[in-house]
Amino acid sequence: MRVRSFTLAAVGAALLALVTLPALAHPQQVIQREGTVTAADLLAKVRGCVRVSPGLYRNDVGTPAVVPVCGIDGAVFWKADMDIDCDGRPGPRCNRDTDPWFQSTTSYQQSDGRHLSPETLPFIVVPAPSLIWDYRDHGIKGGSVAAVIYEDRVQYAVVGDTGPRSIIGEASYATAEALGIRPDPRRGGTDSGVTYIVFEDSRVSPIEDHGAAVEQGQALARRFVEG
Repeated sequence: MRVRSFTLAAVGAALLALVTLPALAHPQQVIQREGTVTAADLLAKVRGCVRVSPGLYRNDVGTPAVVPVCGIDGAVFWKADMDIDCDGRPGPRCNRDTDPWFQSTTSYQQSDGRHLSPETLPFIVVPAPSLIWDYRDHGIKGGSVAAVIYEDRVQYAVVGDTGPRSIIGEASYATAEALGIRPDPRRGGTDSGVTYIVFEDSRVSPIEDHGAAVEQGQALARRFVEG
C-alpha cells in the first residue's frame, strides 16, 4: 500500500515467448516479438467500456473521480495514471532513504513468507475493497495475472498489493521500469496513458514466479483478443 497515494503486479505452440533480459539489480525488460499479442491488439479490445464498478476512482487525492472499472470477456480493466509502488522488501532502489512513503510490507507475500520485492517483481496495486468496487467479486486475488500496457509495450504482472479505497493507478518499480516509465518513487510515474487489464479467476503460484506470470499472461491475452 502506498502512503503516497493518500498524499499525492500454458502458452500455445503458435505463440513465441517474450524474452527477458537478465540483470542483477534491474527488473526484467520484455521485448515484443512477432506472433505475440501486441499492445495494439489489447488496446483495440478495450476501446469501449462496460462499467462494472458502482463508483468511480480518482487518479490522486484532489483529482476528480472519473475512472471506471470496466469488464469484458473474462477480464476487468481500467485506464489511469501510474504511481510507483516501492513498498515491500527493501533493496537499493526501494527503501526508506529513496522513498519517503516507504512501507516494508505488501498485502500479499511470496511462498517463503517474505514480502514482495518491488524492484524485481512486476506487480500492480488494486484499490482496497469498498462501495466503489470490490475486486474479489471478479475472482481477483493476490497472484492474479495482469497485462499492463503503456504506449507500444506490454508487461505481464501479478496483483501484489492493495492501495487506497478511492484511488486507482499504481504498479511496482519493476513494472514501471519494464514499460519505460521512470520508476523513481519520488518523481517517477506518468500522469496518464496506462491501461491495466486483470484476467478473472487467474492465479500465479508461487506469486513471485514472474516467468509463470508471463507464460499465463501470453495465453490469457491471446484468448482475450480472439474473443
